[in-house]
Amino acid sequence: MPALRVKDAAAILGVSDDTVRRWIDSGMLASHKDESGRKVIAGDVLAAFAREHAAPPPDPLGVGSSARNRFVGLVTKVTADQVMCEVQMQCGPFTVVSLMSTESANQLGLEPGVLAVAVIKATNVIVETPGGSS
Repeated sequence: MPALRVKDAAAILGVSDDTVRRWIDSGMLASHKDESGRKVIAGDVLAAFAREHAAPPPDPLGVGSSARNRFVGLVTKVTADQVMCEVQMQCGPFTVVSLMSTESANQLGLEPGVLAVAVIKATNVIVETPGGSS
C-alpha cells in the first residue's frame, strides 16, 4: 500500500500541512512512521478519510440532477468572440474550463465573480497514475 507524506496528503486534501498534523495528533487521521522516521499516511486510510470528510459547498442552484459530477465554483475568466465563449471556473483547488456559445454565456450572466456549478457528464474518463503498471 502506498504511503503519502504529510505535505502530499495536505496538497491532495487542499489543506495546510499543519491541519493534517493536527488531525493526526488528535487521532482523526491515522499515520505511521516510514523507514526514515517521517510521519506518513497509508493511501487507503487517506482515501477513507477524504470520503468521510468531503463536504462540498452547497449547490447554489438547488436543483436535482442525474449528473453526479457537480462542482460549485467561482467564474474567474470569460473569453468570448461573436460565436463561442471559454469560461474558466475555480472549483476548490481545480480549474474547470467550459466551451459554450457566447449566447449561452450571456443568458447565464457568466462573468468573473459569479458563483456557478460546473456539471460534468462524461462517457469517457481517463485515470492515470505515476508508473502506470499494475
